[in-house]
Amino acid sequence: MNEVTIKSVEEIALMRESGKLLAQVFKMLDDFIKPGISTLEIDSQVESYIVNELKARPASKGQYGYQYCLNSSINEVVCHGIPSASQVLKSTDIVNIDITLEKNGFITDSSKMYVMPDAKPDARALVKVTTEAMWLGIKTVKPGAKLGDIGFAIQSYVSKFGYTVVKEYCGHGIGREMHEEPNVLHYGRPDTGLTLKEGMTFTIEPMINQGTAKVKTKKDGWTVVTKDRKLSAQAEHTILVTKDGFEVLTLREEEQI
Repeated sequence: MNEVTIKSVEEIALMRESGKLLAQVFKMLDDFIKPGISTLEIDSQVESYIVNELKARPASKGQYGYQYCLNSSINEVVCHGIPSASQVLKSTDIVNIDITLEKNGFITDSSKMYVMPDAKPDARALVKVTTEAMWLGIKTVKPGAKLGDIGFAIQSYVSKFGYTVVKEYCGHGIGREMHEEPNVLHYGRPDTGLTLKEGMTFTIEPMINQGTAKVKTKKDGWTVVTKDRKLSAQAEHTILVTKDGFEVLTLREEEQI
């Protein structure tokens, strides 16, 4: 494993700025996303806002050959859903919007579930538990804690509801690069894995399935779906390890810690 980058005070300040801008993108989307809108329209709106209003860069565009600035993952799509003009949100859908933003050389990464007005109770429950599980993982973060503590908190919580953790995808270190060390698994055993240190920055982004944890990638090479076609949800923030705990660099106004 490559060395985990410890961020300096100056670098943390730049990441904090990037994270605040990314939170603003989601605030803008709160009024924009609704039934009848296409995921390509969401992508275009986000790109325009990041570039023209925030004077920043959508970091996903061009990364690994990807052509868009976000992932839009609806219902049974676990992650990496591709925006499309023909993919129009229905009133019963749940959709995860996953965005990365780079400002002054530093990247932050966050995603949010949008629940359409007629989504069924089981879909709403999955979104709620997934978000709660992410927060339980975040709240284990402090110097001296282990990566396994994060995964254990998430996995043990969602399993109480009969949900499963997708194991093929994980959180990751982030900073000058979108994907840095370490990998942050959303399952595991307490007191195992890398020891957290002040100045580390990484994402926590559990993908939680209603049914089996098994997934498959569609022929487009990007879109990952649940194998049983049951629902999936995700929640994500970029986290800083502080001297006595954590800071959520992408925290949104509506969220209370």
